Amino acid sequence: MTAFLTRGSLHLERIAGILLLAVFAVSCAKVGPDFVRPGAQVSDQWIESNDERVRTEIEDHRQWWTSFQDPVLDRLIEIAYRENLTLRTAGVRVLQARAELGIVVGRLYPQSQSLSGSWDRSRSSERSAGAPQDPHQLTSSAYFTTSQAQVGGAAAWELDFWGKFRRAVESADASLLAAVADYDNALVTLTAEVATSYIQLRTYEERLKIAHENAVIQREGLRLAEAKFRGGATTQRDVEQAKTLLAGTEATIPALQILVGQAEHSLSLLLGKVQGQLDEILGESRGIPSPPLEVAVGIPAELLRRRPDIRSAELQAAAQCAQIGVAKADLYPHFSLQGSFGFLSTDVGRFKLEDMFLWKSRTGSLGPTFQWDVLNYGRLTNNVRVQDALFQQAILTYEQAVLRAQKEVEDALIGFLRAQEQAKLLKESTEAATRSLKLAMAQYREGMTDFTTVLTAQQALLEQQNNWVSTLGDIGLNLVSLYRALGGGWQLREGQDFVPAPTKAAMSERTDWGNLLDPKALPSSTQDRKEPAIRRPDW
Repeated sequence: MTAFLTRGSLHLERIAGILLLAVFAVSCAKVGPDFVRPGAQVSDQWIESNDERVRTEIEDHRQWWTSFQDPVLDRLIEIAYRENLTLRTAGVRVLQARAELGIVVGRLYPQSQSLSGSWDRSRSSERSAGAPQDPHQLTSSAYFTTSQAQVGGAAAWELDFWGKFRRAVESADASLLAAVADYDNALVTLTAEVATSYIQLRTYEERLKIAHENAVIQREGLRLAEAKFRGGATTQRDVEQAKTLLAGTEATIPALQILVGQAEHSLSLLLGKVQGQLDEILGESRGIPSPPLEVAVGIPAELLRRRPDIRSAELQAAAQCAQIGVAKADLYPHFSLQGSFGFLSTDVGRFKLEDMFLWKSRTGSLGPTFQWDVLNYGRLTNNVRVQDALFQQAILTYEQAVLRAQKEVEDALIGFLRAQEQAKLLKESTEAATRSLKLAMAQYREGMTDFTTVLTAQQALLEQQNNWVSTLGDIGLNLVSLYRALGGGWQLREGQDFVPAPTKAAMSERTDWGNLLDPKALPSSTQDRKEPAIRRPDW
């Protein structure tokens, strides 16, 4: 159904009516369900909340790594935030999602707009239909020529009668916020991985130091056994046992050096550096970072707000929920407005080509159309079902994320508390093993005991020292895991760009990004998500 725009054939009242219809269509209700945050099982309290070392006040842990009071760790995390390539990739994905939102918003407006122009010159026989009767237009070659020119524009606007395009904007808006939450989650993961690798490095360095110290002690035992063997006070078995223990201890040194090197390599990767560039920053070993004895964990319900991965799962569910409305809208008729306007002129008969831009040379059309895919053979209905199934999967993913988050907190919390208790006992056993070895060496020198006693004491000391140092590292590692499970650290980006300046400069040089690289064009937080707003496109 198309009404052609001719003088007197379409009154201003009709044009106003069509425009009112368009406004009405845009304001119509949207088909499909409105998103509501899914319910999830959340505990009232943590299992270990009665422990005096666990505080239930709410903290955001925005710079939790400073609780270790290690300047090197602080420096490493600062560099990782600026240089980590995985985090940069997550930041670029935020820009991608913002551009995709602009594409979807643009569909709210006339989806098809074009300007066109043409000029053609044709030659026809005088005997052809429509040949001019004026003999002055005929030539001796028995043909005539005509020229025609036109310029104008056309547009087609599918009205958002059922909310299809607005649902698509909701989906894209939620996807943008999910990309921001994914960036925050990448930052939480990054800070935790840097701290984990650093604590592991310092733990391996301490174990390497212990191996060297015990090798010195065991060489002294070997020297004493050899001296007593030369004096005939003991057998060669004591010497061989001492050599066996010393060689075994020295054999652990290269293995620990491998672990130290691998931990350094992991840090280099996290910091976006080439291996060997961190030597100056790491410096000499400062020992294993000392974690605080207490930690504030808040309550389980706070995880829904603090953990970026849970927010991302919720936003992805919201994005998918809106896709149900997009699919449902295809079940109904599509109403559109189509129109064109331009100027056309020809030199046939009494007309002149140069009169094209006169008002009387105007031409145009305007009218509504509709399309309804009636015989779709269940294709559209099944697409709605597909989108609903995907939404249900997203809900289950969200619920699983909530349960997994609580498990991770409980695991890290019990590990942190029990490792403290274990370290206290291992410290006592290490001190006892040290005293036992001193007594065994003194008694062996005076011939009051055999070398087996010394050997056993040396083995016990090495084992207890290794266990103690490893457990000290476990305390820190469990605390890092706890802060990660609580969703701390993403606040480091507040007030900062998602993409560093050099990356933005390179992207701007390749492509016109408009104002999308401006931090103001991007959402700053997803903690308190509101209903998505329909945003105007960036032209």
